[in-house]
Amino acid sequence: MPIGYFSLILHAHLPFVRHPEYPEFLEEDWLFEAITEVYLPLIFIFQNLHESGAKPRLAMNISPPLCEMLADKLLETRYTKHLENLLELARKEVERTVREAPEFYDVAQMYVRNLSSSLALWNDKYKRNLINAFRELQEEDILEIITCGATHGFLPLISTEEAKRAQIEIAVKNYKKHFGRQPRGIWLPECAYENGIEALLKNAGIEYFIGDSHAVLYGEPRPRYGVHAPVACPNGVAVFARDIETSQQVWSAEVGYPGNAAYREFYRDIGWDLPLEYLKPHLHKDGNRRHLGLKYYRITGRDVPTDKKQPYIPELARRKVAEDAADFVGKRIEQAYKLHETFSGQPPFVVSPYDAELYGHWWFEGPQFLDFLFRELHYKKDVVRAISPGDFLEANIPIQIQKPSASSWGENGYYKVWLNEKNDWMYPYQHDVEKRMTEFANQFVEPKEIERRALNQMARELLLAQSSDWAFQIYQGTTVQYSSLRFKSHIHRFNLLAEQIVNGDINEELLTEIENRDNIFQEIDFRIYQS
Repeated sequence: MPIGYFSLILHAHLPFVRHPEYPEFLEEDWLFEAITEVYLPLIFIFQNLHESGAKPRLAMNISPPLCEMLADKLLETRYTKHLENLLELARKEVERTVREAPEFYDVAQMYVRNLSSSLALWNDKYKRNLINAFRELQEEDILEIITCGATHGFLPLISTEEAKRAQIEIAVKNYKKHFGRQPRGIWLPECAYENGIEALLKNAGIEYFIGDSHAVLYGEPRPRYGVHAPVACPNGVAVFARDIETSQQVWSAEVGYPGNAAYREFYRDIGWDLPLEYLKPHLHKDGNRRHLGLKYYRITGRDVPTDKKQPYIPELARRKVAEDAADFVGKRIEQAYKLHETFSGQPPFVVSPYDAELYGHWWFEGPQFLDFLFRELHYKKDVVRAISPGDFLEANIPIQIQKPSASSWGENGYYKVWLNEKNDWMYPYQHDVEKRMTEFANQFVEPKEIERRALNQMARELLLAQSSDWAFQIYQGTTVQYSSLRFKSHIHRFNLLAEQIVNGDINEELLTEIENRDNIFQEIDFRIYQS
């Protein structure tokens, strides 16, 4: 038995963004950037580690909206075009930098290598199907893939039991569609818990959920091992809570690894730095500047102005990320020995949950960090062993019974980020359609075919309106206009279809257009909202 256990848990989620009504759409780039910078590198690294004998073990949530987008043929085609365009630009940049900016030549070459590899992985190895690639990693016991809320709905702020239940049960059904099995665990959206959620999870066959440290630390009774052992709700559903120390080491803007001077600077991008005429063939048709993903500068220093940043040196960053990975593992070993002694021989279980997009998008060197991390852990597995939450449950180690506390992983550990003076206007509309959805589901037990289609689409519109991403982005002040419009549009389409059903006058042409636009969850059955 090792001194301690370590569980890395990655949360891969993006809101459902798909706009077939436009030939290209800026917010679809969220997905395209994540595929190039996060998902492809992580899949490649995990598979390569496995084949080299340094088999990693971790849990990863791939949220239902992300699964649906990764499986969508329109987005697949658009991403391929996006990646080909980016590679073409990177090759142009090699030619430009060798003549005009030799200090960036090595970085430009790095991008050509990376993007060429990405295109080969996407087209040839994974056949443009990352769901299957993730599924294979699970079948090889590298990943334990867990689920999330159907559309990342913030469960404590959903007003009806039926709508909360639907978020969970639709997610489970969608997981089975994509991965061919029952999910064992769930990343509660925003790690947001309130009393009673565990009953819905139990009924859906979920064995455990990921919560914030507050959920366990302030639960009743006090946790015997703090957050360094799971607890079980009275109904048997286990709770794995976030370790604060490991979160700070990676997340903290002040002391976290990603802020090191050697790492790539996120906010300097050639999409804003180079002449517009030169970039135009690679921008959207509107010609507006945007982030293109080719960034040539390093952080340099916390107080260094953006225009004073120094050129990025890939080899320098790689050496630093190897040091940081070794440091992280070293600190896990120190932590394990200390807690093991404190717990009188009980091996501690350190749970480290992060947004997957941190590794590669926000922190460019993040995938390399995980590569070095799991290689280090492989050699130290007799001291600290990487396992998944499901692995821990299978060990049949006794677990303390506790009633967790209401919490989230947002600011101050509660619900402020998703309910405040900037976004509170949303909830009367959301709660109204939640109530009406159950009323319609109860009333239309045997609908006509056109009614069934409209009712299923109403369910999709409700789910899309419930996405916690809209309230989060409005509070953060990012993409406020888009997020507000998305929320209002889904509420409007729900009410429009509801009115047509009541009047017995469903516009099939309009319904078909809405179905083609908001086409998430083709397997949905509106009856899930029945009381």
